[in-house]
Amino acid sequence: MWIPSNNKYGVAIHNWHGNVRFGLALDVGDSVDIVEECKHWYRGSCPRKSRAVGLFPKTYIHIKDLSKIDPVVAECTQVLREWSEIWKRLYVDREAYKFQTLRKVMFSILESRRELLSATMTQDQTLELQMVVVSKIDWGNRKLGLDLVPREGPLAVDPHGIGIVKLYNVHVNSADNAKASSSRGTLRRKTQRKILTHHLYFCMRDFGHRIGGDDAEVYFFLYDGSHMRPLSERFLVKISKDGFSNYIERFHSNCTVFTDLGAADLNEELHLVAVVMRVGKIIQSDSIKKIEKGGTLGHGPTFRRPFGVGVLSLGDIAHFDSSLEQSSDEREYNFKLFQCEEKDFHLLPELIIKKSSGKYSPIQTSQGTQGIVVSLKLLHGGLGQARQEQPLLFQGSTITRKMGFPDVIMPGDVRNDLFLTLERGEFERGGKNTGKNILVTVVVLDVAGNVLTDCLWGASGMESQPQYRSMILYHQNAPSWNEMLRLSVPIDKFSTAHVRFEFRHCSTRDKTEPKLFAFSFARLMDTSGATLGDGQHELYVYKCEDPAKLQASNYLRLQCRPRDAQAKMDCGGCFSRSSKEVFVLRSLLCSTKLTQNADLLSLLQWRTYPETIQDSLTGVLRLNDEELVKFLQDVLDALFAMFSNEEGNSTQHSGLVFHVLVSIFSLLQSNKFQHFRPVMNEYIENHFAAALVYKGLITSVEHMAVFMTKAEHPDPFQKCFGSLEYIFKLLIQSRKLFARATGGQYEDSFKRDLHSLFTALNGMLAVPSYDVIIPTQEALLNSTGVVLEQLKDTLPAPELGMLARNMLDAIPRGAPIRLIQAKLHAVKDLVSGELFHEDDSRTVVLSVACKHLRMHLSRRDELRLCAEILSEILSQLYDLQKEQRDKVTNTLQHDLDSLCKNILGILIRTISIIMEGSNAVLPQLVSCLLGLLQLLDETHYKRYWDELSPNKDPRDLKEFLSKSLLVYEELLTQDWHVFPNDWLVMKLAANDVLRMSLEEFAKPLVYRFLGLQAFDSQLWWSYFSLAVAFLTQPSLQLEQYREPKRLKILHSHGDMRVLMGFQILSMWSQLGEQKLHFIPSMVGPFLEVTLVPEPALRKATLSVFYDMMQCEQAARGSFRLVESELIDKLDLLISENKGDDEYRELFSTMEHLSLVLLEKVQVENPNWKEAGIAFIASVTRLLERLLDYRSVMQGEENRDKRMTCTVNLLNFYKNEINRKEMYLRYIYKLHNLHLQAENYTEAGFTLKLYASMLSWDRETQSFAPFDNSGQPEWQRKERLYHEILKYFDKGKCWEKGIPLCKELAQLYETRRFDYNKLSEILIQEAKFFQNILTQLRPEPEYFRVGFYGMGLPLFVRNKQFVYRGLEYERIGAFTQRLQTEFPSAQILSNNSPPDNAILNAPDQYIQISNVRPVGDAQALKTAMVPVPEKIARFYEVNDVTRFIYDRPMYKGTVDKDNEFKSLWIERTILEIASPLPGILRWYEVKQKTMQELTPVEYACEIISNAGKELSELIVQYKRDPKRNINPFSMRLQGTIDANVMGGISKYQEAFFSEQFLKSPQGAGQQANVQRLKVLILEQIQILEQALELHGQLAPSGVQPLHNRLLERFSQLKQSLSGMGRLKRQHSESIVNTPLPPLPTEQRVAQATASSSLNANAHTNYVYDLDEMYTRPGDTVRPVDPLSSYQTLSKESLSIPLEDAAAPPVPNRPRSQNFIGNGSMDSPEVPPKRQPTLNSPNAPPLPPRGITPDKRASNPLIFNDFGSGDAVGRRHSQQQQHHGQKYSVVDISYDDPEADQQPHSLPPNFQDGSGGTLSVCFAPNDFRDSGISTTSSRELNHMNLNNLSEDSSSISTITVQHREHCRISSNGSLDYNATASMNITQRESSTSSFDVEDFPVPPPPIPPKSLAVSSNGVNISVDEAHSLHPSTQANTTQLNHSQNPNQNHSTNSHHHQQQQNGDGDGYSTLQHPVNGLGLATLPPPPSAVEAPLPASAIASSSSSHQHDGGTF
Repeated sequence: MWIPSNNKYGVAIHNWHGNVRFGLALDVGDSVDIVEECKHWYRGSCPRKSRAVGLFPKTYIHIKDLSKIDPVVAECTQVLREWSEIWKRLYVDREAYKFQTLRKVMFSILESRRELLSATMTQDQTLELQMVVVSKIDWGNRKLGLDLVPREGPLAVDPHGIGIVKLYNVHVNSADNAKASSSRGTLRRKTQRKILTHHLYFCMRDFGHRIGGDDAEVYFFLYDGSHMRPLSERFLVKISKDGFSNYIERFHSNCTVFTDLGAADLNEELHLVAVVMRVGKIIQSDSIKKIEKGGTLGHGPTFRRPFGVGVLSLGDIAHFDSSLEQSSDEREYNFKLFQCEEKDFHLLPELIIKKSSGKYSPIQTSQGTQGIVVSLKLLHGGLGQARQEQPLLFQGSTITRKMGFPDVIMPGDVRNDLFLTLERGEFERGGKNTGKNILVTVVVLDVAGNVLTDCLWGASGMESQPQYRSMILYHQNAPSWNEMLRLSVPIDKFSTAHVRFEFRHCSTRDKTEPKLFAFSFARLMDTSGATLGDGQHELYVYKCEDPAKLQASNYLRLQCRPRDAQAKMDCGGCFSRSSKEVFVLRSLLCSTKLTQNADLLSLLQWRTYPETIQDSLTGVLRLNDEELVKFLQDVLDALFAMFSNEEGNSTQHSGLVFHVLVSIFSLLQSNKFQHFRPVMNEYIENHFAAALVYKGLITSVEHMAVFMTKAEHPDPFQKCFGSLEYIFKLLIQSRKLFARATGGQYEDSFKRDLHSLFTALNGMLAVPSYDVIIPTQEALLNSTGVVLEQLKDTLPAPELGMLARNMLDAIPRGAPIRLIQAKLHAVKDLVSGELFHEDDSRTVVLSVACKHLRMHLSRRDELRLCAEILSEILSQLYDLQKEQRDKVTNTLQHDLDSLCKNILGILIRTISIIMEGSNAVLPQLVSCLLGLLQLLDETHYKRYWDELSPNKDPRDLKEFLSKSLLVYEELLTQDWHVFPNDWLVMKLAANDVLRMSLEEFAKPLVYRFLGLQAFDSQLWWSYFSLAVAFLTQPSLQLEQYREPKRLKILHSHGDMRVLMGFQILSMWSQLGEQKLHFIPSMVGPFLEVTLVPEPALRKATLSVFYDMMQCEQAARGSFRLVESELIDKLDLLISENKGDDEYRELFSTMEHLSLVLLEKVQVENPNWKEAGIAFIASVTRLLERLLDYRSVMQGEENRDKRMTCTVNLLNFYKNEINRKEMYLRYIYKLHNLHLQAENYTEAGFTLKLYASMLSWDRETQSFAPFDNSGQPEWQRKERLYHEILKYFDKGKCWEKGIPLCKELAQLYETRRFDYNKLSEILIQEAKFFQNILTQLRPEPEYFRVGFYGMGLPLFVRNKQFVYRGLEYERIGAFTQRLQTEFPSAQILSNNSPPDNAILNAPDQYIQISNVRPVGDAQALKTAMVPVPEKIARFYEVNDVTRFIYDRPMYKGTVDKDNEFKSLWIERTILEIASPLPGILRWYEVKQKTMQELTPVEYACEIISNAGKELSELIVQYKRDPKRNINPFSMRLQGTIDANVMGGISKYQEAFFSEQFLKSPQGAGQQANVQRLKVLILEQIQILEQALELHGQLAPSGVQPLHNRLLERFSQLKQSLSGMGRLKRQHSESIVNTPLPPLPTEQRVAQATASSSLNANAHTNYVYDLDEMYTRPGDTVRPVDPLSSYQTLSKESLSIPLEDAAAPPVPNRPRSQNFIGNGSMDSPEVPPKRQPTLNSPNAPPLPPRGITPDKRASNPLIFNDFGSGDAVGRRHSQQQQHHGQKYSVVDISYDDPEADQQPHSLPPNFQDGSGGTLSVCFAPNDFRDSGISTTSSRELNHMNLNNLSEDSSSISTITVQHREHCRISSNGSLDYNATASMNITQRESSTSSFDVEDFPVPPPPIPPKSLAVSSNGVNISVDEAHSLHPSTQANTTQLNHSQNPNQNHSTNSHHHQQQQNGDGDGYSTLQHPVNGLGLATLPPPPSAVEAPLPASAIASSSSSHQHDGGTF
């Protein structure tokens, strides 16, 4: 049996493979969290394997005791695991800086963790390391956006172990610390108190000066640049003459600590001064001479001489912020030395600081040095603390004291220093011309003249000396030394000691000691006991040259200075002084034992000198603070002795003594003496003995309170009431002493006095405040808390509470803000003091605090203080409740009731009001609210509900519940926005409190607001809404968290959503009949509950929908409201990115669920059951669409997917559930998406959906989504139309805008009669018409896209779509765009239908290919004239629903020499749901059909399309002869001169033989073969017309090319002569040209309306069926480099052969020289010219960069439009009347051309083995071949020289067919009337081919080698200009017979000489194919025809029988 384990944690000690069912594999060292256990097994998870829970044996696991694991180490482990995942992601995202930084911190934490685990450090070191580690962790969490860890010290707090108010405060502190942390672990923590004392560690690292062979002494001291005075004594470092590094007197002799720097000292003007003195001879040159002579300096005296001064500014160190630890690093500095004249040497630091550079100069350093190099480090705290924190710095270092006391004087500090500064002296010259070299010797002596040793220091860092010798200034009688000394004379010797200054002259020559010439002295203490006063002293200088006379007894009687009271005489007998000589000394006393103040001394000796008491007390009030504190106990004893007499009555000095006491007490309140407060308390408790002073103290304080308003000076009153703490302590202690001595007498009198005192104090507070007395009232309030605490042992708690309440109530309501704040501070002191810890006093204090809190919360002033007071109260109560967990006292329960009653309601109201703004105190108030809710239990709530509903009146309770629920919901809906985002611990704790509170809030709803009379639907709605907000708040969505974090939350708090969800269901079940009130309003909230991905909760909530449907069905007969609301909310919620696929599956199971539940319903509801099932199915379909939409809501790459999903939803709302408002909303969403993508045409179609719903006739108001301004319906429709017209104009879809313009015009003209708007819309319509004809519109390509695989979204999965490409978008760019949209998809490289493996695979596959649109121009079917090209082109690629694409395949045996024989085409026809363009740029394929084209049909398509393309060019150039000739020339050259790949000969070989017709492949193909022959001959006619037109239009530079084309065309016709037995003409003279025979009967010609099919195949290529045609970027069919990119018409899907009656042949006269002997004439061949070898090539083709690809387009064949129409017939008759020409050619199957070998492939199309390569060409591959596919209009302005005769290039030219002529039903061509066709000429001219009896082989076409193909025919420029084109026009006339047995009529062939060169002709339009073109050119009008002899006719008739083919 599995037993839950209590949070066990273990480590795997062996590999476990997990080879059992549910086993969890483990490696050695894996940690495991154990959930359950049984006898031999554990069940748990491994953090390394996310979400995996399994089994593992107990024997493989070592259990670790979590209690023994360092919490910081455990946190390090968890953090490193969490960060490692983020670290890897940073690497993937290429966040290099973050990656490297995080790596360093992780390694640092890992190293620190190792040190902590080693357990080799002291506790202090461990704590310090823990703080560093957690600082790094906090820094990393903040930088990575992770959650804040609330901490106390280094340890994370347990949110369940502390109150939520304290948790909030911990979060605040932790957030501040986290912001101040750094990656190095240094923590800039905010301290609770300001650091007042600092110390500066100093170390001299290098001295870069050599002082000429002398030793040196460097004196360092701190200097205040603002007051120009030293701050510290001097510190000495000695420098050897050999250099600093060679002299070590003792270790650390170069280090010191400058102590006791205050905050005021650390400023910008702090400097470090270095004074360098040379130690040697007076004149430095003497020292140098001695060294040069090899002497030493030991034989003569040495002196200290000035050398230089250096100053280092410490401004950067002075920028110290006590809240930061930024200055904790030791930093190195260097500075230079400067020198000046010796007389100014004492001013040199000041000059350097003031930068008076004109008075000093720098001293050059030794080579490569930097002057003086020092290192400094700032230390903080007291000296003892600094020693403890930095013991190594103090080891061996000298302490250099500050000249003065520190800012904080600690009790027990003993100091007795007197600092003397030798400032200057003024001496007489003494009869010498030069000044003296004066040396001052300082000696300390006692009264007997004995030298006091160990009490004189010239500087720290040196030993004490019996005497000090100053430096010498050369030849100065008024020297200024400015040298500091320190005297430390013992206290017992201080009173009799004095200092003597001996002045000696030092000679530069004498080797003896300097000679004494004068002295001065100074006494250290006067007779009163006061020491030498601070400041400057001018001492008398006495003459004395004999050292023996310097006896103390001799000069101590003299005056040492003016006004010397101890002197016995003015001048002695043996000593004389001059008034001109003076010695100036400055002194400063720093002593805790001695004083310089005589008033203080007289106060201490008041009994000796009672008459001076008044003066002494007055003097003490003016004393320096430090003097009083030094003698605190003695002074207090003296003052209390003077305060009252032995009976306890006041004395004459009592008032003044009280002022002195108050002054001392206020002094102790300052920060400087804060450490003396314990000293004061110690004095009161153990040393104070004045038992009678309490009466006087009470009276004095009361007197001060009464007379406060009358006082002129408020300072004493402020000091008094600010010092009430000590006054009451003394007062209480005095009363205790008195009571102890008297047995408690006069207790009642004492209490009366106290009450009287408080009454006076209350009166003082009630005085109307003004500026003078406010500080005094503040001082009293600030002391109230501690005063009442002192009285807790004296007065009972009720009396204390009464005193506190009366005092606080005394403050008027309108008091100044300062007084209000002081009052609240007093309340805070009360609730945080000792009174609040005891039950009796707590109740009283709490009631006082609640009263004032209510007052200020209701007024919403001083909210921060109120929040702090509440926080303090709640924290104290939480701790008390925790202590009394087992048995809570009644007092605490009462206090909680009182707090709830007084505070909860007003607190909620206050929060609700300030939530509307951004109040900084809101988070703290919310934490207080949560803290209060946390303290309340069920009994408190019940009593509170009763309190709010007295006499069962529920109004107050209802108001409270409504307001509370509203506040809670506002907090939740914004995800606890009052707390920062990373405070997850706080948010979870808040949710826990709120959830338990909501359980209690539900009870009054059920018990008090559910009955029929008391039911309140709004209150219940608020509850449900709040509960749902709780469920759906982001912080509780555990799925978004990483696995360790999710498990941790589940372990600590559980999934609170589940508990709340079942609570909601419980409340719903309580409603009973009242449920109808919440239908359908509760659909949305419950739907949000089901969106929580918790299966149990979802299933439980889904039953609620059934319950709702049942209720509504029972009450209203249907559940339409539930259905409607459910659909609305589903749409809204999932659009907000909620819900998931699992949810969709779960919801689909509701159908089954409903069936189960419906079985319980009676059979009387069959309709409801069916409706319910249908409803659930509909909702499931909606969910699918909504979830699809949600998955693509974000990201620019998903825009197309969003459009698809939007259309799916749009159609759903329209077609399935008919929700107009939802339909319109998605119309506008789709419209906005199109605008973002600049799909203006689609945006217009989208808005048209909305416009079609509106009517011109209705005036009702219409509202659009996202637009609240209503409009009449017709106006909105008008507005929409104008917007749509704007989009159609931008999208160049003017054809779609014209009907709208017409509709608007009709509106304005016939309904609104608004002619202004009518004129505007007509102008716009006209502009649209003009744009159609004049604007360039790129035509889009279409692509078939198949989406396969289960990994794709549902809306495209395993479906095919047709996409409309963007402007100029080819398949390569389109594929790239799709890959961006589906980055995970693989592009299939073949075009075969995918198999099931791909369809069911979990991956994504996309198949892309080009498709060709099949146009169906309904708008043009009514045309009576040829439709202009610009108009017709639009309908070829727009309004299309059918598309085709081809796949080649081979059937039967493949003939490698001629693959056309077996090349079949598999054609796929796709039909989409809506025409393109539409509301989308793509639509799903709804129907797919396939058909096969035989090889002959395919060949017919190719040739037909080629001819049509050329015919189109003829029409264009006849209409506009000025167009650029280049495209025309290139097309002709590509058609005539590119017969490289076999061309017609391959078709002849393949299809024009008896063998083919008899073969299985040829069965039933006879009609197609005949059609192919006709098409080939029609091609010849078109080419003849084209050449004739080209000759007329070609400029001189193109004539050489034209001549060559004529020559090649002649050869081409000869090669085809066998097809029509074309007889050659022997004479080129017009006389020999026969006339055609007269027709004897009507001939019927069969015209085949060939459908142009877009399928290009190269005759000689072998294809692999799939691989060649389905690779993205390649075309979908083989492209013959010799053929064109073909197009397709709708009619070509079936290939009909239409028979029509041919018009009669007109009678024509015969030529006069007609020869009728039956001899056959061949077509005229132009004169042949040999190519000139050196002639230049023809002009090259235009460059590819300016010839963009042309797209395939579809020809529109209109020959079936209105065939029965009279207009059409009349038009056809007009054509016949104008004289249509016919060619009658007998095409035999035994064509000699068919026996010729096919032309071979060029070498680049063959593989190495001689086989043929499989090649496929993309549509844009033509550009790479150098062939322009640009339209003729696009090339109008190109340079003519860009033409090229490169046949290998032109052979691959691609053409694009546009049929802009009409082919009549009889096969004639109907040209536009504007074509330059001369009808008269055509009527008067005719020609015919004579049919030859015997086939004559045509002259062979010269073979084209690869070189010829590349270079073309070379014609020199001169030759080209000299050529005159002589065009031979040949007309072929075909007479078709309908009777298969009827013979063909005679074909007559004659030649006519063209004389004027400007004849006109016409042609049927066909594409050139494989370089072949067949055309017939008309004869010139001047041709004279001769009659054909009868014999010729007979001969022709007898020799040619029809073979059954129909033409």
